Amino acid sequence: MELLTSGLAVVFQPTMFILIIFAVFLGTLFGALPGVSATMAVTLGIPFTYKMDAVSAIAFLVAIYCASITGGGMTAILFKIPGVPSSAPTTYDGYPMAQRGEAGKALGMQLVCSAIGGMFAAVCMLVLSPQLTQAALSFGPSELFAISFMGLSILTSLETDNICRTIISGLLGLLLACIGLDPLLGVPRLTFGTRFLTSGIEMIPVMIGFFAVTEVLKQTAKPSKLQAVGGSGNMSAKLPTLKEFLSVKWIVVRCSILGTVIGILPGAGATIASFLCYSAEQKMSKHPEKFGTGCFDGIAAPETGNNAATGGAMVPLLSLGIPGGNAAAIMMSALVLKGVTMGPLLLVDQPQFLSATFASMFVSNIIMVFAAIVIAKVFVQILKIPYSILGPTIIMMATIGAYATKNTAVDVILMAVSGLIGFLFAKCKFNSSAMILGLVLGVICESNLRRAVTIAEGDTLFAAFANLAMRPVTGIVLIVCVVVLVWPVVKPMIAKKKENK
Repeated sequence: MELLTSGLAVVFQPTMFILIIFAVFLGTLFGALPGVSATMAVTLGIPFTYKMDAVSAIAFLVAIYCASITGGGMTAILFKIPGVPSSAPTTYDGYPMAQRGEAGKALGMQLVCSAIGGMFAAVCMLVLSPQLTQAALSFGPSELFAISFMGLSILTSLETDNICRTIISGLLGLLLACIGLDPLLGVPRLTFGTRFLTSGIEMIPVMIGFFAVTEVLKQTAKPSKLQAVGGSGNMSAKLPTLKEFLSVKWIVVRCSILGTVIGILPGAGATIASFLCYSAEQKMSKHPEKFGTGCFDGIAAPETGNNAATGGAMVPLLSLGIPGGNAAAIMMSALVLKGVTMGPLLLVDQPQFLSATFASMFVSNIIMVFAAIVIAKVFVQILKIPYSILGPTIIMMATIGAYATKNTAVDVILMAVSGLIGFLFAKCKFNSSAMILGLVLGVICESNLRRAVTIAEGDTLFAAFANLAMRPVTGIVLIVCVVVLVWPVVKPMIAKKKENK
């Protein structure tokens, strides 16, 4: 109780509380801008902390971090542009709802689920931080590979009527993830002699191209639809009714737990949590066919998961000095500049860091709902603009977002090429989301698999992989992955066999 009181005392100092509110608005806006990832949002917030003490600085940066993850879901719903990579699954159901004129309802559900996921993770961080850290340390490369591979298992669920093309799309994404320097040996692969591909395919420009540019091209190809995107329905942002929230209550509970666990694992982060939560809920749903058509379930799952991961990412950072993700690494750098020594003794010598982080996350998630409603009202009204004006504006925003990634024109070209390829994908009925999923998880899967196989030290690749699968957690997760991948193919066969009987 004393620890909690000290954290709230920091956050509710008049000056600090105003700064937290400012950080929430700043983070929400940064997250909503295409191309500005949560990591970049935290980086842009660092100059504001130069005059703060270390405890106030971590509270301020955590508020920006939490709000930016939520802000990314707003543009995912309204424009089919994931503001941050972890908001990509939100486009599957959020954007169809916006097209039906239900943008306000979609945004309201997204905000509430985001806040609950973030607050749940904050409580877990305060109460279980040492225990959760020890559990995370037992996860090696083999477990991280198994978890990221489970994220790829969503491929067979994205389009059950078109599994073959979906898997091909995912494999193309995995191929793109191989471009650049080898993660272990450091030699260039598939760069074709150009230095621009040495660092690999940047995820954000590709994602902006496949989602934003492709959608604009699809809309402009249908002149009869060059009106407002949101239709003529209710265009005001509003919170879900009690009945609507109760319909997703168990989804919120499950994804809060799963998102927190994934967030704790170093290198996993909010993106994997988001995809995994969406995949898991689609598998568990009694009506999986609703996913992708515009339902609350498809918004609640990824938005709860990715916000829960923000709290999880702070656990290893505060307990061991190991950042759980890129944004956490930036926060760690900011604290080191202020002379803070990260490591296991931090919470023993200075427990106020844990309490301030918890209080900031908890308060920020509450403020965030009201701040995002204000911002969402402005964004929702944008949907009333005729698409002949809105389309070019989206292209302009997408171009700025792609360029801002590394301040190079190459990323703008990459975005444009990705948009054209995405348009061809749509025409040929391939799955853009599957390709993005393969690109996002490909690097994580490959690097951890190769490290795990090297550690297993088998005489052959098969022997090494067998040793790898003998690890309890890895073996169980891989079995689940195989079942999840095969089930959509086997299920119709079983149903057909029953009909024949």
